[in-house]
Amino acid sequence: MSASRRTLTDDAGYTLVELLVSAAIMLVVTGAIFQLVNPSQGISQTQPEVADMQQRMRVATDMIYKDLVMTGAGPYQGATTGSLMNYFAPILPYRAGQVNNDSLAGVYYRPDAITLVYVPNTSSQTTISNPMPNVSAEIKVNPQANCPPDASALCGFHEGMSVLIFDDTGAWESFAITNVQDAALHLQHRGQQFQKAYDTGSNIVEAQFHTYWLDTVNDRLMHYDGIQTDLPVADNVVGLDFQYYGDPNPPLAPKPVIGVSNCLFDASGNSTMSTLPRTSGSLVELTGAMLSDGPWCGVGGSSQFDADMFRVRKVRVTIRTEVALASLRGSNPMLFERPGTSQGGVHFVPDFTMTFEVVPRNLNLAR
Repeated sequence: MSASRRTLTDDAGYTLVELLVSAAIMLVVTGAIFQLVNPSQGISQTQPEVADMQQRMRVATDMIYKDLVMTGAGPYQGATTGSLMNYFAPILPYRAGQVNNDSLAGVYYRPDAITLVYVPNTSSQTTISNPMPNVSAEIKVNPQANCPPDASALCGFHEGMSVLIFDDTGAWESFAITNVQDAALHLQHRGQQFQKAYDTGSNIVEAQFHTYWLDTVNDRLMHYDGIQTDLPVADNVVGLDFQYYGDPNPPLAPKPVIGVSNCLFDASGNSTMSTLPRTSGSLVELTGAMLSDGPWCGVGGSSQFDADMFRVRKVRVTIRTEVALASLRGSNPMLFERPGTSQGGVHFVPDFTMTFEVVPRNLNLAR
């Protein structure tokens, strides 16, 4: 009887040692499970930020690329046709337009800004019929004979349209139409005054103006329409750089008639520009110093630019984006423009940098 009682007593429960061993095993297994779960949680937090960063890069590069490809497209009907490069430089290495124009402050080159000009697919292309003084609210134009039948007498010119006026001297200016009446365009121009008086036959066309610049205060890539509106293209952009490559040979246009000089030719028709040594294949890199030292083209003020801009044949664009969360950015200055608090591991997403080159076809037609 006593032996049976002892057996029942031994099987009645667990010893303290057994409980401690069981608890230790449970902690080890649980810890292993959490070690497997924790990285997946980090990845689930990191991957959406990476995808968002890459999507912002795609939007930024796509917009700049499309406008760069079109840059320089000029009129294709009427007495004047061909690339805008025959008249003025349609790429400017600074912010141009009616609001915060860099050139009015004496800045003719910024590595983080570019202005692009081109004529879209439009019937709004004509010439002025009367000389226009530089202080004017009205321009008389010649309606084109081949305007579409559903367009107005002025080939579709309408209120609010951005337009461009230029002539064969290299002068050009932009403005917005405020009213259209028969053969008269009532215009609003930045500063309410043109830089020069344009003569009969000067061209007036619908145009698009695209300025891309880096807002370093808010870390945004911005787009400006040349008139009044600045809109963000992408957030968390921490780097933007434009590099220019040009023809080493002197530009051939615009060339004035004998007896008249401009920024490229003297009054005898001889080029005043030199041949530059090649630095990039058949092209030469045009540095910031070269694009801001003159001689100056245009008519001064808001539409002035360095003569070397007539050489531009290729643009290299570099954009750098970052993740929005500081907890995913580290402290290495080579990997992060702005440091964060990440210590590495799955919570570590370096800045994303992309570089691409564009050879605008309208700048290379005569090459």
